[in-house]
Amino acid sequence: MQSSATVIARPAVRVPAPIPVPGAEAGWGRYQWCYWPACAVFALLLAVTTSLTPHRVWGVCAALGYALAAVQARRSGRAWSRAALTASAVGAVLVPLVLLIAAGAAQAEVGVVERSGRLLLDSGSPYVPHPVGVQDINPYLPGMAVFGIPRALFGDTPLADARLWFGAAFLISMVFAAWHAGYAARARHAAGARGSTRPTPPADAVLLLAGFPAVALPLAVGGVDLPVIGLMCLGLALAARGGSGTAAGLAMGAAAALKWTAWPLLPVGLALQAVTAGRRAAGRAAVTSLLAAALAVVPVALADPHSFVRHVVLFPLGEGGIHSPATSPLPGYLLATYVPGGFALALGALVAGAAAVAVSLLVRPPRTASAAANRLALGLGLAMCLMPATRFGYLVYPLVLCAWFRPGRNKESAVSSAPGGRAPGRPTNGHLSRVAALAIAALIAAHFIPSAKQTPHTAEPKPRAGAAAQATAHSAAYPRDRHSCFCPCPVDQWTSGALFPSAGPDRLAASA
Repeated sequence: MQSSATVIARPAVRVPAPIPVPGAEAGWGRYQWCYWPACAVFALLLAVTTSLTPHRVWGVCAALGYALAAVQARRSGRAWSRAALTASAVGAVLVPLVLLIAAGAAQAEVGVVERSGRLLLDSGSPYVPHPVGVQDINPYLPGMAVFGIPRALFGDTPLADARLWFGAAFLISMVFAAWHAGYAARARHAAGARGSTRPTPPADAVLLLAGFPAVALPLAVGGVDLPVIGLMCLGLALAARGGSGTAAGLAMGAAAALKWTAWPLLPVGLALQAVTAGRRAAGRAAVTSLLAAALAVVPVALADPHSFVRHVVLFPLGEGGIHSPATSPLPGYLLATYVPGGFALALGALVAGAAAVAVSLLVRPPRTASAAANRLALGLGLAMCLMPATRFGYLVYPLVLCAWFRPGRNKESAVSSAPGGRAPGRPTNGHLSRVAALAIAALIAAHFIPSAKQTPHTAEPKPRAGAAAQATAHSAAYPRDRHSCFCPCPVDQWTSGALFPSAGPDRLAASA
């Protein structure tokens, strides 16, 4: 006789699924919904308080765009839905940009760059030979004049506006930077590795970045720093990926040919390249970057050495006979202005900060793009605080660098042969928004900080005999660009800043 065991089936216990929290990180998710209203508040504050019509136009359009983004976020149930990101980019960038181009109004840098393009084609040098006032100064390296060449070739057509080329260079560079930063994540996902996650799509990350007020405002009114930042991010992403070093060197060299603020990228990017691909690749990247920058800078510098030194070297240091209007009350400026011998102290502190960052690169070189971006942001932040002529607008450099390469909570696979090396994934929307929200609070606070009034120790020298007549003749040949039409008068209004237009004389047009 066989006995049969009775099996009693127990009902399966259902584990409740976790409640989804909007946003990339649970702790931050409850606050992400405040991001779009905060952007709208900042845009409205700017529209109400600024005396500059282009910035007022941007403030009104951006406030409406951010309000629509908040509505779209609520409808979709996700703070960073594609509809919300698109609404913010359209309202804060596209609409004001179209309106300002149609009206012929922009920030002063646009006119400076377009004039430099005409000068470069006519004389081989983008610099006014005998500048009399700050409106004649072009403190950018010769590569920046490339963005003004379309205006010189095609006249007043809207597509020749330098802002379009600034924005195109920035956005294309950031898209490629996101693509290369996500290379390891895509490879791991394709291989079916356990625990891999899809990074944030490049389109969403770039839309969120473009809609951030500190980026959207210069995209619409004109800001020369954006293409520099884009190429810097691309150079770091390429260096973190490894490779032969040629592509990373080209990107870093192109950034270095535009503005002095990109030169700190070279040691940081080369240190990262040495870790990810070896010293030979780093040497190849160094040679490529220096050659690319030299090809853009050296021929122009040799064409008119005196003008090059006066515009690009002496003016940013406040020693060219025309004082820089970049007078944000940061430590370097305050030292140089109010402390006897403060100019030397500020330069000494600047050199000491650069040396400290250089030593850190030798002692502990960065192994990921995120670590390199943080190191570069630290160095740039120190330099911007300690420069004798500086402005709050430079804060966009460390902000973008810190946010763009910050890895999410999910770690990515290694792409570096070095122990402990890991590749950062594409930036998560949650982290981008966290940095952006903190930056908005800083922008609103700094908007009401009055800039220190410039009181140089020595009176500004009068132009030498004949200089005024030469400048008058030059102005007749190269009149001030039509983009300054909205700034009704004085030069201090015409040379207003991008991020903090109502903060006194903190100006961008001729700041280095």
